[in-house]
Amino acid sequence: MSTPQAPIGSRFGAASTAQEVIAGHDLTGKVAIVTGGYAGLGLETARVMAAAGAKVIVPARNIEKARAAGENVPGLVFAYMDLMDPDTIDEFADRFLEDDKPLHFLINNAAVMANPLTRDSRGYESQFSTNHLGHFQLTARLWPALVKAEGARVVAVSSRGHVRAGVDFDDPMFENREYQPYVAYGQSKTANALFAVALDALGAREGVRAFSLHPGGIVTTDLIRHQSREYLLASGYVDADGNPVIDPENNKKTIAQGAATTVWCAVSDELDGMGGVYCENCDIAKAVPADSEELLGVRPWATDPELAERLWQLSERLTGLTQS
Repeated sequence: MSTPQAPIGSRFGAASTAQEVIAGHDLTGKVAIVTGGYAGLGLETARVMAAAGAKVIVPARNIEKARAAGENVPGLVFAYMDLMDPDTIDEFADRFLEDDKPLHFLINNAAVMANPLTRDSRGYESQFSTNHLGHFQLTARLWPALVKAEGARVVAVSSRGHVRAGVDFDDPMFENREYQPYVAYGQSKTANALFAVALDALGAREGVRAFSLHPGGIVTTDLIRHQSREYLLASGYVDADGNPVIDPENNKKTIAQGAATTVWCAVSDELDGMGGVYCENCDIAKAVPADSEELLGVRPWATDPELAERLWQLSERLTGLTQS
């Protein structure tokens, strides 16, 4: 039975930090992969999981940059991978699978946001390619290790950005419509949420559960590099001096608070036996109507099982991978 898309009354909340969420969890002997785990939310996620005893592998396109960022974080292992390059994803997965070890946590965290139109070597739009297809391929290739864990969790970092757009199945790569950076971002974040729906339906019988989440609005990470100062000021996420506004109850968070829901989805015993849901503020988010003007909540196009299955089939065609 699918998990209801409704809050469960978690003991954590909007202001909780990743460190608070993971307190009391011993991850000794567990293995985690955190994409984008060398900056921002990903680095904080990797840090607290490693501190709790997990072996944390961080795939990165720029190994030198990743090692420099994580040099003061014990327990991180770095390996080369580029989410827009399918060959490097296969190579990374092959190296991991060589040891026949289980993978307990796959945190699909890396993302790009609202960048100018860019395409990968296949001609695929870069936000869809990086944020969704790269992680789809990575998850499919690591499937044997996830099953071997006998209780793995896959966490897809989505975003409130999903409210901007569903997946355009007729033109996902902006070949026949005007490219709009935030629409493309919204499409990719909806895809992250739908991915979790479909993956959980597929994986539950194998003990692989999947979740997606909105971490909160955080303006102290590299993800905002394509946003102008004027845009950020108008959004209310920075003050007149350019300093971040911290108000977690109103979606304005620190990195530590932003990483909390990712970590909660990965380790919380409150989610035992559940999956396929979109979360926020360390709880399952409430479902809201398509025309809702609420700040938070998940829109129907990001949780619809039929759309999730349709996206899964599209993703298989685009990557050439089939997961059974």
